[in-house]
Amino acid sequence: MQQLTELNAISPVDGRYRSKTQGLAPYFSEEALIKYRVLVEVEYFISLCEIPLPQLADFDKKLFVELRKMYQDFSTEDALWIKNTEKTTNHDVKAVEYFIKNKFDQLGLEAYKEFIHFGLTSQDINNTAIPLSTKEAFENVYMPTLISVLQKLKELCVEWQGVPMLARTHGQPASPTRLGKEILVFVERIEEQMRLLFNVPFAAKFGGATGNYNAHKIAYPTIDWKEFGTKFVEESLGLHHSFPTTQIEHYDHFAAFFDALKRINTIIIDLDRDIWTYVSMDYFKQKIKAGEVGSSAMPHKVNPIDFENSEGNLGIANAIFEHLSAKLPVSRLQRDLTDSTVLRNVGVPFGHTIIAFEATLKGLSKLLLNENKLAEDLERNWAVVAEAIQTILRREGYPNPYEALKDLTRTNSAINKESIQAFIETLNVSDAIKKELKQITPSNYLGI
Repeated sequence: MQQLTELNAISPVDGRYRSKTQGLAPYFSEEALIKYRVLVEVEYFISLCEIPLPQLADFDKKLFVELRKMYQDFSTEDALWIKNTEKTTNHDVKAVEYFIKNKFDQLGLEAYKEFIHFGLTSQDINNTAIPLSTKEAFENVYMPTLISVLQKLKELCVEWQGVPMLARTHGQPASPTRLGKEILVFVERIEEQMRLLFNVPFAAKFGGATGNYNAHKIAYPTIDWKEFGTKFVEESLGLHHSFPTTQIEHYDHFAAFFDALKRINTIIIDLDRDIWTYVSMDYFKQKIKAGEVGSSAMPHKVNPIDFENSEGNLGIANAIFEHLSAKLPVSRLQRDLTDSTVLRNVGVPFGHTIIAFEATLKGLSKLLLNENKLAEDLERNWAVVAEAIQTILRREGYPNPYEALKDLTRTNSAINKESIQAFIETLNVSDAIKKELKQITPSNYLGI
């Protein structure tokens, strides 16, 4: 079999963009999934010892350190051992169970090994391992990358807070704004979605074959297994215990999580498109490195490719996030297998999202403000102060101010400082009001 490399990988997440996504491998690769399964199995056994079950009462707790080394020191060789075993078992979680039992044999713990995976079904392992790995990827990879984008946007808000800019609504010149404020809009939108995102728990199912602790209850009827399961999931694993469930987690919280990630991605798409447009309007130039080529045919071009790359990757990510959130909460009766297939792809939209965030960050870092162009656009659009003039005239009780300004701005093709001030002189208002009106310019009519 040909060895997998960045050049022959089918997915660009593991190929072209491998350098940008490799930080996700410890959470979403096949090896990572196996490792997290081992973690859950080991921690479950330890929790049984801490009840303790009668048969585990004499288990030496000092050995917990050795047991935890099974996942703390988990290696590619260990993963390969499990994958080779799976060829015989044709069941991935059962192969993990055999791996741990083999380790127990090596540690001289044969007498206890039947309490590995005791009373569980495979989804008790998968529906804890996958939320746990996703939670840690979110905390250790996703959030630091998003925060880097957010921090850059905040820096630009400060840097550009005093830069006046012509606004455009429906693509047409509108009441002026500040460039820093327009960037701040995206900061606030992202932070608001982050607040919603943080309220979504990482939920896990844990309760036996159909969620009722049937096997546990029949073996040890006096133990409160619901209390045990909640303590194990929430204290040992740091997840939220979903109960009651069927054989699988109902994934409603996962769906909310993916939808929240999708909304953040959509906001970044909106940002990418706005910055792309500002570049096309010459509001921004872009830094280039020596030797870089903007176009294979046109030497003068420096294309806004970072924002285009980000937009494309976010579109793919959102399509997959949308499928995850729509499909996972739906399962026939007590379960079907479709969730297992879909869950193996959770890392893919994360990968495209990280690629996109880094592209946006790179693009933002290359922007060079062209203040002359912004000032030129403002100066060419004196008509936008009409709103200000007619508002003051309304304040003063002037008759039909809106209509007067409409006639001026729609029939006079040369709206500039001179024509505006000439119009002001025709108004039947005091000299003080005329002076106030003449102070208004496209560059200072900026609001708050």
